[in-house]
Amino acid sequence: MERLTDIGYIRALLERHGFQFSKSLGQNFLINPTVCPRIAQMGHAEQGYGILEIGTGIGTLTAELAKRADKVAAVELDERLFPILDETLSEYDNIRIFHGDAMKYDLKTLIEKEFSGLHVAVCANLPYYITSPIIMRLLEEKLPIDTITVMVQKEAAIRLCAPIGSREAGAVSVAVAYYGTAEKLFDVSRGSFMPAPNVDSAVIQIRLHPDDPWQLSDEGLFFRMVKAGFSQRRKQLSSVLAGQFHISKSRMQQIFSDAGIAPTIRIEALPMESLVLLCEGMYGEITGN
Repeated sequence: MERLTDIGYIRALLERHGFQFSKSLGQNFLINPTVCPRIAQMGHAEQGYGILEIGTGIGTLTAELAKRADKVAAVELDERLFPILDETLSEYDNIRIFHGDAMKYDLKTLIEKEFSGLHVAVCANLPYYITSPIIMRLLEEKLPIDTITVMVQKEAAIRLCAPIGSREAGAVSVAVAYYGTAEKLFDVSRGSFMPAPNVDSAVIQIRLHPDDPWQLSDEGLFFRMVKAGFSQRRKQLSSVLAGQFHISKSRMQQIFSDAGIAPTIRIEALPMESLVLLCEGMYGEITGN
């Protein structure tokens, strides 16, 4: 629907429904006509797939997803958008929109009920303020999802897709790499939105691992270790972990040595494989196994 990227049509539509943008919900609607088709095409909106969308706006991306995928289920928090969506998406019979907060909604049950027999992918233009929490929820719940393709703030895209062991990487980079493989697909300028934000955006895709490649003894310990390390990333990691987990410095240095890691190293210099080895060594020390 080309009109969903026409500024004149959008303004008239919103005015007719008495809609005002909410800053607290981070509402910026896409008006660049090339962006949503690219997200849909690259985000596995195709036959055999059900697409979960987080936030609909006025339905610009929703419509592109519905053109291609077998089914679209969207979770939208702002009830004021529902009468608008009834109008803009009226020609599609393969869309279901659910009212709720995606951070609290029972996504597992939604996927089971709506996408039985289909592959599942997530596509969304995420509000900046909730980008990391939403992505982490999708990953941590280990939902039956193949890919997550989302629009995020450009700086967030750099962090989320940063190679582990690089300066740009942080705790969220490690978390994403633990569950899947992330890459930036393309940039989106701030002028592609209405109203225009003060920053540029990028579309990223996370391809989830079909199984667990790491086989950790204690996943919770791993994430506590990573969080502790990056909270004091300029310090030697062995000293940070020794204090955080109440392990003597001599024992911690032995754990590092057994993993083939210099005790003077900082966490930002370690690749994923080394972090996994280190966690297993700490698990053995803590549990006596």
